Amino acid sequence: MALIVQKFGGTSVGSVERIQAVAQRVYKTVKAGNSLVVVVSAMGKTTDGLVKLANEISPNPNRREMDMLLSTGEQVTIALLSMALQELGQPAISMTGAQVGIVTEAEHSRARILHIETTRLTRHINEGKVVVVAGFQGTSSGGEMEITTLGRGGSDTSAVAIAAALRASFCEIYTDVPGILTTDPRLVAEAQLMDAITCNEMLELASLGAKVLHPRAVEIARNYGVPLVVRSSWTDAPGTWVTSAKPQGRSLINLEIARPVDAVEFDTNQAKVALLRVPDKPGVAARLFGEISRQKVDVDLIIQSVHEGNSNDIAFTVTTPILKRAEAVAAAIAPALRSQSNPKFDEAEVMVEHNIAKVSIAGAGMIGRPGVAAKMFATLAAAGVNIQMISTSEVKVSCVVDASECDRAVTALRTAFEIEAGSKEELLTPNSCTDAINRVSTPNSCTDAINRVSTPNSCTDAINRVCTPNSSPTPPVRGVALDLNQARLAIRQLPDRPGMAAKLFGLLAQHNISVDMIIQSQRCRVIDGVPRRDIAFTVSRLDGESAKEMLTQVAAELGWGEVVLDSAIAKVSIVGAGMVGQPGVAAKMFEALAQHQINIQMIATSEIKISCVVAQEQGVKALQAIHTAFGLAGSEKFVVPA
Repeated sequence: MALIVQKFGGTSVGSVERIQAVAQRVYKTVKAGNSLVVVVSAMGKTTDGLVKLANEISPNPNRREMDMLLSTGEQVTIALLSMALQELGQPAISMTGAQVGIVTEAEHSRARILHIETTRLTRHINEGKVVVVAGFQGTSSGGEMEITTLGRGGSDTSAVAIAAALRASFCEIYTDVPGILTTDPRLVAEAQLMDAITCNEMLELASLGAKVLHPRAVEIARNYGVPLVVRSSWTDAPGTWVTSAKPQGRSLINLEIARPVDAVEFDTNQAKVALLRVPDKPGVAARLFGEISRQKVDVDLIIQSVHEGNSNDIAFTVTTPILKRAEAVAAAIAPALRSQSNPKFDEAEVMVEHNIAKVSIAGAGMIGRPGVAAKMFATLAAAGVNIQMISTSEVKVSCVVDASECDRAVTALRTAFEIEAGSKEELLTPNSCTDAINRVSTPNSCTDAINRVSTPNSCTDAINRVCTPNSSPTPPVRGVALDLNQARLAIRQLPDRPGMAAKLFGLLAQHNISVDMIIQSQRCRVIDGVPRRDIAFTVSRLDGESAKEMLTQVAAELGWGEVVLDSAIAKVSIVGAGMVGQPGVAAKMFEALAQHQINIQMIATSEIKISCVVAQEQGVKALQAIHTAFGLAGSEKFVVPA
């Protein structure tokens, strides 16, 4: 007999008929011999209606009273579903977040879960009852017992947290699509259903705007090893499994605010190639990385900074053994990238830097925590380590530094994030994945091999594929996502010295502004004896104006240049653990954009993600072009129910 947590979203319980259909599904699951906890959202558009009512009363309603109001929506659903189950002869009991024992921070409208008191929940389960829980809500710790809500995606978060606390067999998320698709079916009707996806891939897709699962729910599933499956509320199709490696063992206390970083990684086997002053027009990146792909040069990080005039800079890192080949490709193509308007002045220049290292912090606890990257930058600054390149993702922040400073950087980061030496870190070398996979000789050794590999994340994914009998190779790209809700800020002429990134992102963290992409330009200018670089980053569009205003106020006193805001951008990304060691993936993405005359304004990569910033009006076309280029479309068209 399995203990299962099921979650049903607002559309799944949007009417009496749909609630009765959910009750039938739950009843069938219980009759198959399972114990069940069911987490539900408010019916249909109930929450939107409550927000509208509040706004009619007050243009800026009190957050405490909003939590009190919005928490009533789920209470309607739990009572009705419990009644429907009882009508079928199935014992059931409805419980609010407070009654379940979901204890949160005292942070109205965006609380995070601290822990779950499972005593009462377990007692009702042992009595044979289906426990129907109000998602999206809890109560604050301490004597006040304030009602709190968890913010957007809160019911997903409630369900996976309960599954973790109860050590449930698995958690099922029922929604209006048949599982995780390769992209948004509202934009590409031929989006294809995936059988399985890793937690790391799902974290990236969820954070990029894929609305099927909230990143916080995926984060909990990854940290606590909760098997997760996304299924359609309307069919019995198997859905998509979201898989994770065996967790290292975490306390269920401070469930959502536990240590955000669980590994410090480093790679001293790296070199950097930068092309300065390449033309800022469609096709340049495609041409460069197309040639790199043809020469079988495997690239690690890729960054393209904000343009300056009619030119831009592109930089990438490679492993030291193939540096000569990468340098030769860049040198050969540079003259061909020369601007036609002013060939002599605008000729692309190749800059090669040896003796660099990549230092990274990794962990699924970084989501929505603007202080994590800032703490990394501040730690490196305090250790006197200057940052040359920055790459960010939902599970990792990487900085390129001078190789001579690598040991000092790693030691400082280990201390700052309380990571024991040798506990979950490993020198990253090109052969580390292969060595780990070679240790997998029998099915029983799979778990041991996975446990011994903490970095990079793609190693674990590779081992999992080896450990699965008759498994077919995973395609390099699993999904394509579009984020139309970002704005880009650029700060010109930031002094190039330790502490500048720490100061900048520390200020943003103090104002609770989360940063996504971070790009530091490769072109350096010396002004009044001070070397300076531009730095650009993306934030939520809602935070764009306030971030610009705040940074403009401090720019003059800190010796920074102009602060520029662009809200008319879109970010399109590809995600896939299989792209590691595949030189042609980036080139194919860039070529797809070039064929549709879509100019790339910024590029940032991690091990499992490549993101490009393009003009907002070209965002949807960019997503559709990339989805087609990687052959992700299926034969079936998905229609999302209203």
